[in-house]
Amino acid sequence: MFLTLFCTIIPLTVNAVSAQEVKQLKTGTISGQLMIKDDVPMSGGRVFFFKDTSGPPPSQEKYWRVPDYIVDIDNNGRFSAVLSEGKYYLGAVKTISGEKIGPPKEGDIFYAGVDERGKQKTYIINQGQETDLGVITGAVPFKRSVVKFTDGITAIEGTVLDIEGKPVEGALVFAFLTPSRIGKPLFASERTGKDGRYIIRVHEGGNYYLKARSLYGGGLPKTGEIIGDFGEKGPVAVNVKNGEKLREVDIKVKRFTGRGPKAQDKNKNL
Repeated sequence: MFLTLFCTIIPLTVNAVSAQEVKQLKTGTISGQLMIKDDVPMSGGRVFFFKDTSGPPPSQEKYWRVPDYIVDIDNNGRFSAVLSEGKYYLGAVKTISGEKIGPPKEGDIFYAGVDERGKQKTYIINQGQETDLGVITGAVPFKRSVVKFTDGITAIEGTVLDIEGKPVEGALVFAFLTPSRIGKPLFASERTGKDGRYIIRVHEGGNYYLKARSLYGGGLPKTGEIIGDFGEKGPVAVNVKNGEKLREVDIKVKRFTGRGPKAQDKNKNL
């Protein structure tokens, strides 16, 4: 079940955890101020943190990796997060579409978190340590033309269909590494259009388990939400090779009708 997608992806603040609790949980804090221009803070945006042991470095050109943590940016452009020990990549976005999670869209203010050579910067979180990154600049309007959908990518594509075989608009497709599909997926697609078509780009070849859903986030499906797996009788692995664009991997979905015993029986295959 796709029940805990963003269990760790929540706004975090240093004030939410005491100094003693930070030490006990083997966590540290990281903060900074994101500025669009010298006098314009990136207010209302969100900072993404990607732990290096959870997946590949983020790459908005080749794929959209689902963040491990998301933190709100305040009106002054400042953010502060409590993270578990480890090495992290950082990115940020201020959307114009209203959807706060997911791949950046044309015109969104986007901070890629790369150095002058285009290499992803890393940040180390140590137990009990507080790190202030100071002022961070470099956020610019995102241009979708940088996104690769053909050469140099590994991807799976197809159509999200309802039980009548009609295309479903507004669906998201998520890629998991295990058939249980519990926890956070590694990659996510953009929303499907009227034709129901999706493409989910991944960092390398291998087996992926796909789930379609109309909402980002974990928890039980809401009434009316679409949800479904690739595989009619249960999740089936999709094997894609490096540099391959695997086509016509269609996913059938149903609408969730409720949580009662009868409804659960109706939706047991979701």
